[in-house]
Amino acid sequence: MDTRRGGDGASVVAAAQPTHWLSYPKFLLRMARLATDGNFAFYAWMTLLSAVFLVGVNAWAHQVAQGMITTNLTDHVSWGFYIANFTFAVGVAAGGVMMVIPAYLYKDHAMHGVVILGELLSVAAIVVCLAFVTVDVGRPDRLWHMMPVIGRFHFPVSMLTWDVLVLNGYLLLNLHICGYLLYTRFLGRTPNPKWYVPFVMISIVWAISIHTVTAFLYCGLGGRPFWNSALLAPRFLASAFVSGPAFLILTLAALRRFGLNVPEQPVATLVKIIRVTILVNLLMLGSELFTEFYSGGSHTAAARHLFVGLDGHTSLVPWIWTAIGANVVAAVLFLVPTLSASRWLWVACVLAFVGTWIEKGMGLVVPGFIPSTLHEIVSYSPSMTEWKVTAGIWALGGMVYTVALKVALPILSGAERVQTAAERSLAAD
Repeated sequence: MDTRRGGDGASVVAAAQPTHWLSYPKFLLRMARLATDGNFAFYAWMTLLSAVFLVGVNAWAHQVAQGMITTNLTDHVSWGFYIANFTFAVGVAAGGVMMVIPAYLYKDHAMHGVVILGELLSVAAIVVCLAFVTVDVGRPDRLWHMMPVIGRFHFPVSMLTWDVLVLNGYLLLNLHICGYLLYTRFLGRTPNPKWYVPFVMISIVWAISIHTVTAFLYCGLGGRPFWNSALLAPRFLASAFVSGPAFLILTLAALRRFGLNVPEQPVATLVKIIRVTILVNLLMLGSELFTEFYSGGSHTAAARHLFVGLDGHTSLVPWIWTAIGANVVAAVLFLVPTLSASRWLWVACVLAFVGTWIEKGMGLVVPGFIPSTLHEIVSYSPSMTEWKVTAGIWALGGMVYTVALKVALPILSGAERVQTAAERSLAAD
């Protein structure tokens, strides 16, 4: 920004500098251009995601027209693949804060340049969360019942109402932080800390709350003993702080592959975080296994069905042991410095991400319903419709995150900004 010094030493904005609110349309137009303009790789990637998304939309249209009978959900297993992915996506959204904590609480200046990647990941993940809730409702026209004031919200008794509030509140927080930082950088101004730092601090606590409330939504159901554990909320947070940083490391690696100058320090910090959290997650899983299998009793039937099968029903056993194997191998790769400093780091991140996705989905949500409250065993596996809709929603999240990065990175680097009066005058000459 062009400034001149007044007689009292105050900084006075040059008269030639346009009023900031007049730059809003220009900012929005520039964002639209950045979001739609790119090279062949960008168009190919977006075309692939768009194709998968449209397949998901088509499958959801059939689901809405024909009803939930197109899924494999039943009266016994009423939460399946959709809610499993919703739970995991909440963790990814919460895990995005792992770039915010080092940057703002521990004054890690190397993280400040890339901290917005975590904020944008949270935005994309919350969009995915809301989409999975929408498709799981079955009748999207009934969603208005979940809206405060106009719907029957049952606040503050229902934990679902708390989940709606914290998820939407977290989305608004991250939209404000990202929007303000990008707009001020576009104007060439230094962001005013009072307009974003307090919101960043709130978002740290809020990120923890969104996954804690989601965990309470499960463990508050007394009729589902598999979820009635005080460790459920800490396990949710530990796994979130594995999946979120793992995805961010893969993002930084991809950006470096496309020629962007990404510093090494943020990756090293995220690796240190995962080294601790992945072990904590495995420790909590081991504690749950000991409690379930050593004490015994009828309430352990769901755990037996999940880990070893029950009365010949073993549909979930391959899922959970794949998750455990992936997490164990990932933990070893992260803990060996020579491996975590090589290309094996990417393998470790993929294994940790996939392992957590299975563990918090098919290894957590579905087993809570089997056996049912009537002690009936009704096996569940996702239908082709559920797979297509799920793939479409994750493709939507991928498009949101890709476009967000496509817009944010040039603005943050200074390549896209409003020209000052002096620069416009120089260009005219």
